[in-house]
Amino acid sequence: MSAPKVFVISGPSGAGMSGIVAAVVKSRTDIGHVVPVTARKMKPGEVNGDGFWFFELEQWEQMKASGDMLECTEFAGNDYGTSRKLVTEQLDAGKNVVLVLETERAAMLNKNMPEAICVYMEPSDPEILRDIYEKTARNPVEVDVRMRHADEQRRISLFCDKRIFTDDPEAAAAELNALIES
Repeated sequence: MSAPKVFVISGPSGAGMSGIVAAVVKSRTDIGHVVPVTARKMKPGEVNGDGFWFFELEQWEQMKASGDMLECTEFAGNDYGTSRKLVTEQLDAGKNVVLVLETERAAMLNKNMPEAICVYMEPSDPEILRDIYEKTARNPVEVDVRMRHADEQRRISLFCDKRIFTDDPEAAAAELNALIES
């Protein structure tokens, strides 16, 4: 068995990557779960470590300054990210790590952990995404915005080590499984 690795999966919304990754993770025992970190306040009923690890803003800033944040972003006034320490704990335990991140966040992680294997998942033809978006959009403007975002993600994804087309989810899962095995 080879040394455990970090696999970072990104792609446009609607590409089917969440289902593909879930099927692969469910079928394997060698993948460790890394809980994302956040500096937002806990909501009623949330438990620290179940969904997110919660940190005070001062702790968050210390984590960033120390290089512990492999990637982080601000969304709706709150900070979210991936802790190097939590990823390393899984690797040290002999587990591979699979992270699903927005393409911009995957690029940041790739810069901070170049040994991570970055995979971009998308349909073989962008028009497949358009068809998916048209089925769920409220109006044509929303479809255009989502297509522009998908085009931008594809442009950003040039740093990725591998592309997997998601037209056939079972074949895509088999390809991801083979990559993890290699």
